Amino acid sequence: MTPAELSHTVLHAVRRAVDEGELSVTVPERAVVAPPGPGGCGDYATNVALQLARAAGRPPRDVAEILRARLLGEQRFTDVVVTGPGFLNLSLRGTASAGLVEEILRRGGQYGHAATGCSGAAVRLRCPAEVRAVVVADAVARVLRSQGDVVRVECEGRPAAEWESVLGADVTTRGPGSADRGVPTRAPGSADRGVTVRPVPAPGDPLSLGRDAGRWALLHPAAHDRPRIPGDHLVQRESNPLFRVRYAHARTRALLRNAADLGFHPEPGPVREAEALLAALGDHPRVLAATATQHTPDRLARHLVTVADAAMPLLPAVLPLGEEKPSAAHRARLALAEAAGTVLAGGLSLLGIDAPDHL
Repeated sequence: MTPAELSHTVLHAVRRAVDEGELSVTVPERAVVAPPGPGGCGDYATNVALQLARAAGRPPRDVAEILRARLLGEQRFTDVVVTGPGFLNLSLRGTASAGLVEEILRRGGQYGHAATGCSGAAVRLRCPAEVRAVVVADAVARVLRSQGDVVRVECEGRPAAEWESVLGADVTTRGPGSADRGVPTRAPGSADRGVTVRPVPAPGDPLSLGRDAGRWALLHPAAHDRPRIPGDHLVQRESNPLFRVRYAHARTRALLRNAADLGFHPEPGPVREAEALLAALGDHPRVLAATATQHTPDRLARHLVTVADAAMPLLPAVLPLGEEKPSAAHRARLALAEAAGTVLAGGLSLLGIDAPDHL
C-alpha cells in the first residue's frame, strides 16, 4: 500500500466522522502520510488530526481518537496509535506490505511516475552556462517529465560540448508530446511556467570523474551547498553514498540470479523487521513529486541512499543457508529485495546515472 492509498483511507475516515456528526469540518483534499518521526511508531503517520483541530473546535488528540476508532475498523491495519499532540501512527498488515511490493514490481521503473499522460504543465527551465547548473537542470527536467510535465531547458549561453558528451546533460530534449524543438506542446488551457535553476557553482571540473560519479558529485549536495570535486565519488567503500546505492542495487540483482539458480523466484508476502525499507519504498512517489515541485534532485539522491541503507540489512537473509529449503519467507524477502533494486535503478535513471547489475 502506498502513501497515496493510505491518504485516501484516512480521508475516508474523516468523511465518515463528518457524516456521522462527530466532526464538523470540511474534508480536506489530501492527508499527508509519511514515515513516523521521532516519538512515533508503526509504518506510517499522519498529522491530519492537528490539521483539522481548529476547524473542529476540539483538541487535536480528541480528533485523533475519533479518527482512530474508524481506522481500526480497516482490515489493512494491525494497530493505530495516537502519539504526541495528536499524530496518528498506522501499522500495516503483512498483506498491505505485499501489496506495495506487488505494485512496485508491476510498474517497474515507472513506479512513482505520473499514472497517466501529460499533466498539462509546460515548464521552461532556465539555467546559466555553468556545468553544475546545466546538470541540475537536466536532472530536474527528467523528474518533471516523470510527473507528466512537458519541459524545455534553456541555457543562458552556450554549454560546453563535453557537458553533454561526458556528463549526459541534454538542454534540448523535451518531454512527451513536444511537437517542435522551439516550443513545448501543452494541454489546452494550460500556461507556461518559468523556472530558473541556479545552484552554487562547481568549484572544479567534474569531467575527470566520468558521467555517473560526475553527475552524483553535482546532484547529491543541496543547491546551496558547494559540491566536492573530485571528492571520493570514485572510491568503492561505505563512506561513498553513490557506491552504497549502486552496490545495494547490484546485490539485489545478484540475489535474483542466485535464487533462479536455486529454483525459486520472488513472491510478495509479509516480511518481518523490514519496516524501515517498506516505509522508504512507499515514500518514493512522494519524494519524486516533491523533487519535481521543489526542483531539488538532491532530495531524490538522499532518498536513494535511505533506500539502500534500509535494504542492506535484509539482503543476507534472502537466500536459504546450508541444507535449508526455499520457503515462502525467502520468496517474500526476495520480492522485497527486487522491489528495492527496482526503486534504486529507477531513481538513478532519473538522475541520469547508470545502475549496473554487476559491481
